[in-house]
Amino acid sequence: MLPSTARTATLLGGVLLAALTACGTPAGPAADTGATEAAAPPARPKHLTPPAPPGLAGMPPVLDPKNVYAADAPGKLSPAVKGFPDRVYVPNTNSNTVSVIDPATYKVIETIPVGRQPQHVVPSWDLKTLWVNNDLGDSLTPIDPATGKPGKTVDVSDPYNLYFTPNGKYAVVMASMDRELVFRDAHTMKKAKTVPVSCAGVNHADFSADGRYFIVSCEFSGELLKVDTEKMKIVGQQKLPFQGAMPQDVKLSPDGGTFYIADMMANGMWVLDGEKFTTPKLLPTGKGCHGLYVSRDAKQMYISNRGEGSVSVFDFARKKLAKKWHLPNGGSPDMGGVSTDGKVLWLSGRYNAEVYAIDTATGKQLARIPVGSGPHGLAVYPQPGRYSLGHTGVFR
Repeated sequence: MLPSTARTATLLGGVLLAALTACGTPAGPAADTGATEAAAPPARPKHLTPPAPPGLAGMPPVLDPKNVYAADAPGKLSPAVKGFPDRVYVPNTNSNTVSVIDPATYKVIETIPVGRQPQHVVPSWDLKTLWVNNDLGDSLTPIDPATGKPGKTVDVSDPYNLYFTPNGKYAVVMASMDRELVFRDAHTMKKAKTVPVSCAGVNHADFSADGRYFIVSCEFSGELLKVDTEKMKIVGQQKLPFQGAMPQDVKLSPDGGTFYIADMMANGMWVLDGEKFTTPKLLPTGKGCHGLYVSRDAKQMYISNRGEGSVSVFDFARKKLAKKWHLPNGGSPDMGGVSTDGKVLWLSGRYNAEVYAIDTATGKQLARIPVGSGPHGLAVYPQPGRYSLGHTGVFR
């Protein structure tokens, strides 16, 4: 039997050993080396994916990820345009006027004097105003689409074309000769930021599905720009792989995955991955490929070939041309839009002082209407959609 002092020491040692064991001293190899392992974090469930990057702040939500034009279907007119009469507004660049056509009668019912060299008639983001881009007049003329009456002219330098950010915050002036993209307040047109560009002839654009960037064509230097919408900053620039390229209209595919850029010298449209912004591929359409217009069901796109008086029809699902319509006696189909019900394609005849109305079911010419000299970016109004991104009417 141990002395009492020894028994006490032994008992204390046993208690201490038990206490250490209870505190989780690791067993096995780690215990043999005296190492201690930290608890492993819980495994991430494999079925969870990171959230998608947010779209442009303040932009109306995309209604259908598979169709950015879901709000543009026949008859889906916004309450903002309720009661507006159906009209076709035609800017005549050489006559310094806007011809107003009643689509029901195919007749010019009014001619509005505007500034020098009007290029496009552009619906505002909120759908309440039509802006006439008086390029050489360095001004914008507002037209009230409810009454058809012009308002007070606003001084804006070199407004060749006009777009609006998807959140309705800014107008973006394509100042072609000034070599600038000018961000202005979408309502007052007060200048917010000027972005100089090194390319020549900025003219057309379209926005990504999430609104975070837009693609711009530069017609005189044959280049494309990629612009961060929120930062108002150019984040990409490339030269098109065609000698003498002259890119024009830009349009996003319904699924938001592809940008199409018309090229009047390459006689076709470029197919571009906007996210990667890699070198696009050319799809031939016809001589003088110029304007791009999506059908009301978003299954097809109408392509005006100004140099040969034809319209090519592109099938989005098949990613190929489906048919081609030729205007009788030729013509110079340029810019325009689709009627509210989707049954008529309206295009200006740039070099023929006329406007064409084309049946979208058959390709038959319904009317050829005389207007002023040099008709260009005509606007069919109103059209379905929640808001306008600009040009002659790009609605989402």
